[in-house]
Amino acid sequence: MTEKTIMKFRDDPKDDLIPINIGPSHPAVHGTLPIYAKLDGEIIAEADVEIGYLHRGFEKLAEGLTYHQFIPFTDRLNYVSTFINNQGYAEAVEKLLDIKVPERAQYIRVMLSEVSRIMDHITCLGPNMVDTGALTVYWYLFRVREELYKLCEMASGGRMTTSYTRIGGLVRDLPEGFEEAARDILKGLPVAITDTEKLIKKNRIFLDRSVGVGEISADDAIDWGFSGPNLRACGVARDIRKDEPYAVYNDLEFDIPVGNRGDYYDRTFVRIEEMRQSMRIILQILDKLPEGPVNIDDPKIILPPKEEVYDSMEGLIHHFMFFIEGMEEMPEGEIYHAVEGANGELGFYIVSDGDKNPYRLHVRSPCFAYYQAFPSMITGKLLADAVVTLGSLNVVAGELDR
Repeated sequence: MTEKTIMKFRDDPKDDLIPINIGPSHPAVHGTLPIYAKLDGEIIAEADVEIGYLHRGFEKLAEGLTYHQFIPFTDRLNYVSTFINNQGYAEAVEKLLDIKVPERAQYIRVMLSEVSRIMDHITCLGPNMVDTGALTVYWYLFRVREELYKLCEMASGGRMTTSYTRIGGLVRDLPEGFEEAARDILKGLPVAITDTEKLIKKNRIFLDRSVGVGEISADDAIDWGFSGPNLRACGVARDIRKDEPYAVYNDLEFDIPVGNRGDYYDRTFVRIEEMRQSMRIILQILDKLPEGPVNIDDPKIILPPKEEVYDSMEGLIHHFMFFIEGMEEMPEGEIYHAVEGANGELGFYIVSDGDKNPYRLHVRSPCFAYYQAFPSMITGKLLADAVVTLGSLNVVAGELDR
C-alpha cells in the first residue's frame, strides 16, 4: 500500500465515514490480510487491500538457491496444499530439463495432490461456516482433515511442510500399509460431506448469508484473472487437469463441477463436489498404482539414496556437493508450467541461463488475482458480508508475496 493510499484511509474530519482496519491479524480474515475500509453505517463505502504483507521475497530468494534448494519454499506458498505446490514446481524444472519421471512417481504425486485438494477445501469451508454460524460443520470436516494429515505424515514425514517431491521423482516410495490406511481414512469423507450438506443446503440462516453474497460474474472473474473453484463457481468449466492435462490425469475419470451465480453459495458447493471428485481420483489410483522405481536413474539430477549418504563416504560427498553445486548441466531457456492448484492455476515461470540457480523465477499464484478483486467485490456491501466473501475466496497470504 502506497503512502498516498494510506493517507486516503486516515480519519478525515470533513466526511462522516468511519475508517477501519480489518486485519491483518483478526479472527475474521483467516490470515495476515490487511484490509482498509471506510464505513457508512454497516455499508463499506471504500476499500483497499495491501498485497504482500508478509514480505518474504521468495521469488528473489530463488535466484540465490539451487533448483533443489527451492523445493521447501514451495511448501510455504500455501501450507495446506503443499503436495500440489511441490508437484507444480518439480514438473516445471523437469520440463526445462526435458525429462520424464517414472510412472509410479507420477501416480503418487497426483494421489497426494488430490489429498491436498481435499484438505485445502476443508480448511476453506470449515472456518467460513463458523463465520456464518454453522460451527458443527467445522467439527464434521476437520475430523476428516486431521485423519488425512496422517497420510501426509506417512508419505513425507511431515504434516504441513512436506517437500515430498524431488526433481526427477520423490523423496521416497510410499511406506508399507499406506494403501490400507488411505482406504480406511477415506471412508469417513463421504459421511462428513453428506452430513455437511444436510446441515446447510436448506438452512435458512446459511442461505441468507450465502446466496447472492460476494457475487461476481463470469466475465468479471475472467477479467480479474480468476481460476480454480472461484471461476468454476461462475459457470466456467476451466480446469487445467482436463484442459491441459499433466502427469497421469488423462488416465483418470473425474468430473468438473460448476456453479452459475459465482456467489458464496456456489463457491461452497463447487468445493464440496470437488472433494468427492478428488476422492474418486484417489481410489482409482489406489486400484491401479503401478510397481517400479519412483526416481529417474540419473545421478546428475536425482539426489543419492539416503542409505548411500549414511553408509558410504562417496555418497556423503556426493550429497553435499549436489546441494552446494546444484545440477551440473542445466539447459538455457525459459519455461512456464501450471498445475491445477486447490485454489486455481498455480504456475511457475523459470528463466535459466545455464547456471546452478534460476536466473529468474516467478510464481503465478491464484490468490493474487482474488485479493486484487476483493475491494471491488465488497464496496457497497455489508461489512458482515465482506468477512464471508473473503473466506469463500480462500485467499492464502503466502501466495501474495512479491
